[in-house]
Amino acid sequence: MKSIFRLKENGTTFKREITAGIVSYLTVVYIIAVNGSILSDAGIPLEAGMIATILASFAGCLMMGLFANTPIILVPGMGVNALFTYTICQSMGLSWQQGLAVTAVSGLLFAAVAFTRLTDILSAAIPSSLKEAITVGIGIFLTFIGLQKAGLVKGSETTFVQLGDLADPAAAASILTLLLAVILFAKGVPGHFLITIIAGTVIAALMGTVKTSPAGTGQMEGFHVYLETIQSISFAGIADLAFWIAVFSLTMVIVFENIGLVHGHTAMISRPDRFKRSLQANSISAAASGFLGTSPTVSTVETAAGISSGGRTGLTSVMTGMMFLSTLLFLPYIKMIPDSAIAPILILIGGLMIQNIQNIDLQDFSESFPAFLIIALIPLTYSIVDGMAFGFIAYPILKIAMKRSREIAFPLYIVALLFLASMVFHTVH
Repeated sequence: MKSIFRLKENGTTFKREITAGIVSYLTVVYIIAVNGSILSDAGIPLEAGMIATILASFAGCLMMGLFANTPIILVPGMGVNALFTYTICQSMGLSWQQGLAVTAVSGLLFAAVAFTRLTDILSAAIPSSLKEAITVGIGIFLTFIGLQKAGLVKGSETTFVQLGDLADPAAAASILTLLLAVILFAKGVPGHFLITIIAGTVIAALMGTVKTSPAGTGQMEGFHVYLETIQSISFAGIADLAFWIAVFSLTMVIVFENIGLVHGHTAMISRPDRFKRSLQANSISAAASGFLGTSPTVSTVETAAGISSGGRTGLTSVMTGMMFLSTLLFLPYIKMIPDSAIAPILILIGGLMIQNIQNIDLQDFSESFPAFLIIALIPLTYSIVDGMAFGFIAYPILKIAMKRSREIAFPLYIVALLFLASMVFHTVH
């Protein structure tokens, strides 16, 4: 094993890599409950969504560890799962079965980018201000979803949205759990998200808003539901324009998000030479996600925890993957986790994602206004695709109006036209 991962060459040890893998798992295991909950909003059975999350994370981590030999952790991404559920399935009207097909096709297109020079071309063509704005907009979107799940905001006929009923036990449990999450994160407590979910479930149980014993289907029945789910993937709408608009939008997000994340992680271990293979492993994992029953996997930001703990090779990610697989034994207990324990995680993650706004040049109107449109319209339209469209279309228009067209890369014109075609299609439809 030492020869497979070249531990000595990378200045690490077996014990250090195993420890880093466990740390990575503890910091990101919350994704099982959170991603399962978001996928259930698309119509995927909750238990099937959680099993899909576990298996996709296991497969992704093994792929990254054995193919790229980097300690990067792959799990279904926050933000990307929101795009899958709330935009592709709810806003665009595709079924979750078609959504899984969209995920698979998007992953294959991602692979086409990762295995060719398109990686460099696209990365250079899209302005950093728009990339950062997408992250910020998705962060606010996740916060809004979290506030809804927490019962802290609700619909209103007059103002569209208003404060929820804070006297409701579920809302009160959410507030207490959010307070705990913020304190644990601020203090840098290891495994803060996992601790938050466990404590939040206990708080909800004490308030009588969660069942205190595992319920629902048994282990074998749960796997039967999962098998039915992955067999339901549907390419029936592949000839429809809506299907390809969804594919284009999802591909845009996973390509640019992962290019940035993988670049950052390989830089942390001082191995930029592993960027290409890591991105390729990432793309293969994303394509497999659709067939495994979940939204695409991404190079998670929690990878930094494992690297900070000494992880330098793929043994770290392989260990994390094995830990994910063992979680199948505890699935009945994971199903007990209520929304009030999950919502604070979404809110806190959203708060972290908006920090990227400091990377946008707010003094340059031609950069800041398109970014502002993306940030504002992703949550206000409840659609990541629509928010991106306004920003990507406005960017070249402003640059041309200000006689700065030389700053626009040709591929960006194509992307903007594709977004414009998408908006025209929705309007006519």
